[in-house]
Amino acid sequence: MSEPTWQKSSFSEDQVNCIYVAPALDGTIHLRESEEPRTVLTSAPQGLTALLRHLKAEPPTPV
Repeated sequence: MSEPTWQKSSFSEDQVNCIYVAPALDGTIHLRESEEPRTVLTSAPQGLTALLRHLKAEPPTPV
């Protein structure tokens, strides 16, 4: 299995706390965070799109 080609999110301005995304050969999308690069979440494009739309419509409230 080949290593994914990771791209840093354009919203990750600094060099810490960055989100990286990578397309997979099976059509899914991989996500990882700079502090835990071995932990990879995998999502269908439709699921990720739905999550992003929801977060844009109702941003989380700060704790």
